[in-house]
Amino acid sequence: MIIHTSGPTQHNNLVPYPFTGTRAAPTAARPTVIWLTGLSAAGKSTIVDSLNPVLQARGLTTCILDGDSVRTGLCRDLSFSAEDREENVRRVAEVAALMVEAGLTVMVALISPTRAARKLARSIVGSARFVEVFVDVPLAVAEARDPKGLYRRARAGGIAGFTGIDSAYEPPEFPELHIRSDEVEVQRAVRMIDDWLLARG
Repeated sequence: MIIHTSGPTQHNNLVPYPFTGTRAAPTAARPTVIWLTGLSAAGKSTIVDSLNPVLQARGLTTCILDGDSVRTGLCRDLSFSAEDREENVRRVAEVAALMVEAGLTVMVALISPTRAARKLARSIVGSARFVEVFVDVPLAVAEARDPKGLYRRARAGGIAGFTGIDSAYEPPEFPELHIRSDEVEVQRAVRMIDDWLLARG
């Protein structure tokens, strides 16, 4: 296994330990990272929560890496500067790569606003095991949903650099799946992802 080592610092004296641990029981499906990207309130976490039991019912061992969860744990030391957002994506990708190497199907729900960061994530995981899902919704719809009140706070100046308001979101150019969450219901979005995975094998 190759561990990606690009980042703020380089440690040339470190050699990644080759994975020899016990993997999850094999299934017909190959381990995959399903990376959902999109604006806050686009529906990424909602889709992942509904997708998880569907994949488990097919015998897959799954794990969810949600943006809010990693920000309160793994990445709690990071700010929301452009550099730290890139580092947030890198760390999540590194963890996802380890998990998929161990045989898990990993679902990532992360805004991951830049194409460069998502390209890096794909390179860390490996393109053959990386599925980019663009959960697309108009900004106005995301703002209307606003379950956490974040857009309202950002509009009032309470949150600086909020994606979609005063920080750009770069839509994927060639995602494996493009889901318009304002046009399809959650279960339909889940079927779209599941059908794609089944077709891929």
